[in-house]
Amino acid sequence: MADYHDSETRPKRGLSRRAFITRGAGIAVSTPILTGVGLPAPAGPAADVKILGPGKVPITLKINGKANNLSVEPRTTLLDALRDYLDYTGAKKACDRAVCGSCSVLMGGKLIYACAVLAIEAQGKEILTVEGLSADGKPHPIQQAFIQHDAQQCGYCTPGFVMACKDFLDKHPSPTLKQVEEGLGGNICRCGTYAGIRQAVLTAAKAVKGGQTNG
Repeated sequence: MADYHDSETRPKRGLSRRAFITRGAGIAVSTPILTGVGLPAPAGPAADVKILGPGKVPITLKINGKANNLSVEPRTTLLDALRDYLDYTGAKKACDRAVCGSCSVLMGGKLIYACAVLAIEAQGKEILTVEGLSADGKPHPIQQAFIQHDAQQCGYCTPGFVMACKDFLDKHPSPTLKQVEEGLGGNICRCGTYAGIRQAVLTAAKAVKGGQTNG
């Protein structure tokens, strides 16, 4: 019987899977670096694309009606730009994966997760954060309703919920409890204060319809 551990008698099976992966990866990674051969220059519409970075680039963000000039790396998210560069710390960095809604803000009139949008993508769009809801030192009816119904415990998710409620009421000014439950499904409260939050939204809806809104 042939000993397949003997290189002289083992059948020749060509390139093994391990060798293919090892050699293939080595060629793919090392060739452009060692030989200086890179990818071909883009052609067609792609040739007109402006390449930014990797260093910081100047951008302008319009937040709560005010233009803010700053310089950030292209990879910087809107959330990090708000918190680390402009000191708008209402939006919270929790999951950082566009799941929990703690970083919710309005951009161009739409509710977004600020952790999932690049700061350079937010240029030219109106951005509203929780800091921009109050006016003349008075809380927005939604904020007042959250206080009234004790709709927060640790408070970490509260700013995101307030912004989600603002967006929801803009679209559904006279919601039912069921609509509120479904409409706020994109935000998570780890403390479980959902009952208070839902009642706060219903109360805020009546206040906004009564003309008490200020934002």
